[in-house]
Amino acid sequence: MATHLAALVGPAWGMALLLATLLTLRGRGSSPRWRAWWRHVLWLALPGSAVLVAGLVLTAADGRIVTYAALVGVLGTVAAWRAGR
Repeated sequence: MATHLAALVGPAWGMALLLATLLTLRGRGSSPRWRAWWRHVLWLALPGSAVLVAGLVLTAADGRIVTYAALVGVLGTVAAWRAGR
């Protein structure tokens, strides 16, 4: 069960880790970098996981292209919003 859940949300968390690293390296803030990095990871991974679960529910299958397109769209939007803060 845990393996299936990890495989389902793995792409969201992987993209979140990469985008959080880029946002943290780019950013300038008063908080420590590790704290900003974790905030970025959570702000990106949680909506990304929700998109993948919604894609599984709506399409009745994991790994559909439309689900991954929605994931890219949502994470890109959240990352752009976080970068503008």
